[in-house]
Amino acid sequence: MKLAILSRGPKSYSTRRLKQAALARDYDVKVLDTLKFAIDLQRGHPNLYFRQKLLSSYDAVLPRIGASITYYGTAVVRQFEEMGVFCANTSNGISNSRDKLRSLQILSRHNIGIPETAFVHDKKDVMPAIERVGGAPVIIKLIEGTQGIGVLLAESNKAAESIIELLQSQKQDVLIQKFVAESKGKDIRAFVVGDRVVAAMRRVAQGQEFRSNVHRGGIAEPVELSEDYRETAVRSAQILGLRVAGVDMLESSAGPQVMEVNSSPGLEGIENATQLDVAGAIVEYIAARVDFPEIDVRQRLTVSKGYGVTEIHIPDGSNFVGMTITQTGLRDNDINVLTLYRGKTVIPNPKNTQSSSVGLPVGCWT
Repeated sequence: MKLAILSRGPKSYSTRRLKQAALARDYDVKVLDTLKFAIDLQRGHPNLYFRQKLLSSYDAVLPRIGASITYYGTAVVRQFEEMGVFCANTSNGISNSRDKLRSLQILSRHNIGIPETAFVHDKKDVMPAIERVGGAPVIIKLIEGTQGIGVLLAESNKAAESIIELLQSQKQDVLIQKFVAESKGKDIRAFVVGDRVVAAMRRVAQGQEFRSNVHRGGIAEPVELSEDYRETAVRSAQILGLRVAGVDMLESSAGPQVMEVNSSPGLEGIENATQLDVAGAIVEYIAARVDFPEIDVRQRLTVSKGYGVTEIHIPDGSNFVGMTITQTGLRDNDINVLTLYRGKTVIPNPKNTQSSSVGLPVGCWT
């Protein structure tokens, strides 16, 4: 597998660990500065240039897009998608998660637990919104902020009103959020890769600080999550369109409440706290998806009339046993193999070099 890590910080802990994990598994990996790409658009031939040279082919891309370059970064990721390269996180997923309001709107519609939140523009709506989320103390957040920056705690309604007025006067959009008292100074970070939580930690603020971010001095400790928290984390990431994500949750009396879903979660805090190889889990997931890509459901929806889906069972002694898909001659007869089943293993969209297995069905277009 040839992997590109999009990152502006090649010496950062996360980027170094991801590169080490790929090299340890004998993959070809390059760290590429996101802002050094040039996007070329022409009919039928989307291309990327890197440092003024046509980019060589890659099997997969792992985006590490910082908040300050979201627009250009997602444009580069989108171009990789148009070129048919597997992207660990999609451009839409990154955009969804980067905007706190948009992400909460999407999660709310899908019945994910979130702190009660309000978003207002008119000065007259500020106090009613504060009351609707439960009154002071309240959390005030900038729409775009990372590592606890732009997150304020207002102890009184008057203080909240003053802070919001000040921020709005500086053309800053803010969220007003219920303060979950039982979770003061602590939260859960669940690290999602694919369809599972590979590591989780509880972050605890120190002293009078109410923000538990490790970058704000918070202490991290490993935690074993209940099924409810694991399911909430995985569903939240998937709903927003992310395959690799850090999901931050509050431990409320009503169960998990998602504060934020991070599309470029840091590895240092969670690897140090849990002593788990999170970077390795990410690389292995990407490699598996490159080897066995999912079928785009649109292929099924746009198939010409007269075509359908059926199963072919390969019995013991069949001439197909041990053959690759190319060797069977199925594709020469306009039969496309969609899925191979091998016991409990499902291999979607198999490559032509994939071989069949004894006595197991193969889903085909006929």
